[in-house]
Parts: sequence; C-alpha cells; structure tokens
Amino acid sequence: MKTVLIVGSGGRCHALAEALSRSSEVSKIYVAPGNAGIAGKAECVPISETDIAALQSFAIAHAVNLTVVGPETALAAGIADAFTAAGLPVFAPNKAAARIETSKEFAKALMQKYDIPTATYRLFDDYDTAFNYCLTLPVPVVIKYDGLAAGKGVVVARTREEVDSALIAMLKEKRFGHGRALIEKFLCGEEFSFMCLVNGRNVYPLALAQDHKRAFDGDMGPNTGGMGAYSPVPFITDADHTFALKRIMQKTADAMVDEGCPFCGVLYGGLIKTADGIKVIEFNARFGDPETEVVLPRLTSDLFSILTDV
Repeated sequence: MKTVLIVGSGGRCHALAEALSRSSEVSKIYVAPGNAGIAGKAECVPISETDIAALQSFAIAHAVNLTVVGPETALAAGIADAFTAAGLPVFAPNKAAARIETSKEFAKALMQKYDIPTATYRLFDDYDTAFNYCLTLPVPVVIKYDGLAAGKGVVVARTREEVDSALIAMLKEKRFGHGRALIEKFLCGEEFSFMCLVNGRNVYPLALAQDHKRAFDGDMGPNTGGMGAYSPVPFITDADHTFALKRIMQKTADAMVDEGCPFCGVLYGGLIKTADGIKVIEFNARFGDPETEVVLPRLTSDLFSILTDV
C-alpha cells in the first residue's frame, strides 16, 4: 500500500485528497499544511507549502511514495527540483517548466514563437510609458502583473481611471512585487479551463470546466482567484475541444520540450472561445482552483495510478 503527500491547504487539495482516498492502492494521505475540512480525509501536517527542506525531510522520514503539489508558490520555490534531486517521486513541474505560469513574459514569448493563438501584448516596467501606451488602446484594456499574484494580478480595466489605478499598484506601489506589467488586447468571448496531465510530449486531457472569476452581478467587479466552477462546459463543441487539445495544449507541451524545459505535471490552459477562434488567456502549471473541485469528482479512474503512470 502507498503513502501520498499533498502539498497545499485549499479546496483544490481537499479535492485531491478526496480523489486519492478512493484509490485501492493508497493507505495513507498526508496534507501539508492542510485545513480542518481536509482532516476528515487525510492527516494534516503543520509544514508550510514553501518550506521545501522540511517537506523533503518529512517525505523521506515517512516513506512517501508520491508527492502531489497544489499551489504555484511551492512550484516557484523549486519543490520539484529538490524532490527529484533527492530521489523522491513528485507530480509537479520543475522550476524551469513552471515559468509557463510564474513568468507571463516567458509564456507569451513561447506562444508567439510557436504560433499558439493568444492576444497581442507589450511589456512595461515604467508607469508613464505604460500609461501612455494604454491611451492608444480602446478600453477595456487587460493589464497583468508579470509574476505570481495569487490569481489577483490581472485587471480588466474598463475606464482610464481603472487603467491608472492598476498601473500605479503594479509599477509604482509594487503591490505584488518588483515585476513588470504586461498589457494586452482584450479578448471577448466565453472563458473555459482545460487541464491536461503532461509528461514531455505526452498529453492526457481532463474534463473541461468553467470558473467564475469576476466579482459582482453581471461580471462587473474585479477579477478574483476564482469563486466557484462547473463541469462539463456545454458551449464547447467537439471541434473546439479537438482544436484546443491539438493546437494549444499539445503544441505547448511540444514547445516546452523543444525549449529544453519539458513539462511534467498539470498544464492548465485558461482559454477563451472568441469570434476568431479559441485563444489562450493564460497558462498555469498546476491543478486549477476551483476547477479541480468539479473535475476530479467526475473522474472514474484511479487518480493515484494515473499520476504515477504519468
């Protein structure tokens, strides 16, 4: 029987613990740090998700057979690199591959180089230059912080005042850190989330989902990290699914291999169906939250076996 360590604390990790608890191969699940809700399915361990040394020591001491990483902060801290170097099986991309999420500049440059459909963009580190550029664009304007911001570093600015406020927060106040601002054309359409299990050029799709990002009725509020989700997604046709899988998810996995940073883990495509076809809004390098909470309950296969095989 196998022992699993899940790194993280939110609803995503609760869903992972629930799915892994259904495996006939798993006898013990630890979650670090976990939460009170997860405690009904697994043993919570008071170790921070970014304390890589402590997590590694725990995995060795408790003969953990597989570590599954939830949050992006642990990926950015290099948990996969450290665990792999120690000979510990881990389902997560290494730090170089995680740049598909941790650096919007890396992701956009990759898409541009390999002709993966996405919005046109420019990067800025100076407030005045960025604001003047925004004045040349029609609103709404999409402004993204080039780095991790817990799902809150994206602003869809519908007025010049909102543009000003977002750029001040990112480039003057450094509210999310000392990163740059990426400004891109607004894409109009229905968004959906496409998570795939990936190892190198091997891509295995999970069920589609759609999450609710904008606060307030009528999607009139600011973006959040996600307030709920549903699956399946009825407005995506079979042709849409095939295009998204082959022209976006598979092509991105191949591009990562060609760039010398092959991906192993969950490649999350934040996609949008526009009048001009399906395009990429963003990539994440882990299970989505809250999408995991509606996708994994639909899985009829043994999640431990799947993750181990991948």
